[in-house]
Amino acid sequence: MGQKRFHAQEAYLYHHEIFASTFMPSLVQLLRIDASAPTLADNTGDADRLRRAVQAACGREVHLPFNRTVPVCRSFRAAGFAGWAAVAHLPAGACIADFLPERPARFCGMALDLGSTHLAAELVDLESGATVAAAGRANGQIRFGADILSRIHHAVRGGGGELQRAVLDDVRFLAGELAAAAAIVPTEIRVLAVAGNTTMTHLLLGLDPGQLCREPYIPQANVVEPFFAAELGLGLHPAAPVWVLPNIGSYFGGDLIAGILATDLWRREEVGMLIDVGTNAEVVVGNRDWLMACAGAAGPALEGGIARMGMRAETGAVERVRFDPATGDFRVATIGDAPARGICGSGMIDLGAALYLAGIIDVRGRLRPGSHPRVVATAAGPAFAVATAEEGAGGRPVLLDQIDLDNMIRSKAAMYSILKTLVHQLGLTFADIDRIYVAGAFGQHIDPRSAIVLGMLPDLPPEIFSPVGNSSLAGARRVISDREAAAIAMELGGRITYLELNVNHEFMNRFSGARFIPHTDPSLFPSVPRVEAGR
Repeated sequence: MGQKRFHAQEAYLYHHEIFASTFMPSLVQLLRIDASAPTLADNTGDADRLRRAVQAACGREVHLPFNRTVPVCRSFRAAGFAGWAAVAHLPAGACIADFLPERPARFCGMALDLGSTHLAAELVDLESGATVAAAGRANGQIRFGADILSRIHHAVRGGGGELQRAVLDDVRFLAGELAAAAAIVPTEIRVLAVAGNTTMTHLLLGLDPGQLCREPYIPQANVVEPFFAAELGLGLHPAAPVWVLPNIGSYFGGDLIAGILATDLWRREEVGMLIDVGTNAEVVVGNRDWLMACAGAAGPALEGGIARMGMRAETGAVERVRFDPATGDFRVATIGDAPARGICGSGMIDLGAALYLAGIIDVRGRLRPGSHPRVVATAAGPAFAVATAEEGAGGRPVLLDQIDLDNMIRSKAAMYSILKTLVHQLGLTFADIDRIYVAGAFGQHIDPRSAIVLGMLPDLPPEIFSPVGNSSLAGARRVISDREAAAIAMELGGRITYLELNVNHEFMNRFSGARFIPHTDPSLFPSVPRVEAGR
């Protein structure tokens, strides 16, 4: 491990020595240009004249792509050889993307979290880094498959084009929403950064995702060089660079790379952990010297996807559950204080912990009929009434049955096993972790104490856990507003060791032991009381 750390730190220092003096804040830069007009004594061509002036202004060599030569030269001459050049900084060098006679009122880029169920986007001022507008949209691919695996199968059966068109439509729609909010048109959006899981990245780009779910689980491409928006018909400025954050493995995508950027995990001295719960539970541990990551199928349950009444963290979702041992009452809080429509991931975890502490479920997560007035009989067996028909939206109760609880136990066991396996592979213990960042809506709403009681997160002081919101979107935003971060994103893959859990026997053994509350080994959770069912 020591040798690996040495080389990673060497790469870190080398990178910063090379780029520290040349990198400016944003990927697309607006430069004031005042070039001399041509004369009989100076017959320099318009394109050459502009290149020379831009190079002098930005201090590095620039080129003018052939497909931009005609519109840029036309605008340059029409403006009297003075105005504003939009310069895109790409891995292959800087290029002139546009020439404007007047300084634009808005000079913006777009950051996109390409989620499998929901897309979130922001319009960012490229000069200040401030967010100008935000928009979101359900993923249009859902009509072809609610989960990633079904979409992969649809693509393999020849539906890849349909899936790509659906997500491109979503991106164009979001660009239109953002532009309208900022009083611009989509073609004035100058750069796009995309962070998504490996499958979503493949479907966006038209790559074949068929091998992602088959051993040895190899993506068709992990790193895709930035390209211009016109190549995908995105409706942005035709020369807007599109940066797709790279993948590391079949279950480790650019969304987690974005999270590493957003939390600065890659340059911290202390050992940290990032947990991003989405379609899968993706985890990375490390610091500035080394990084190791893995992913596993625990996400849908923790997003609220395991229960018939499960839902995203939105209005009407039960997000908090508390049990009062003095009265035996359960207090339920919903997002927006609206009547309960369902239960999201944080509410599910709270409820599981509360049911255990109340003695309503045992260490295996089994409901005990007659243990509480809210345990009711249904055609499918006993269920817990999170909200009665009188309390629920539209006179509809929110019920959690045994199948839902069994799924939750499996999901929490998978989550803990992922974390334990990764830390053990590094020769560390949970006590060696300085901070645990929990991303997404799940991280924003989760109560760490409930997750510890349930045996999903390690038994550590609550202050170690830090919610970081949508780290995928935050990382994409950082890429377009900080050229250094963009360069780091493209090379992070070479510094991350990926642990494949699909063939990891240690993970499977740990999973079996974690299917109890909080665990078959209670010494791993010393702060969690042992509760006898029906106490």
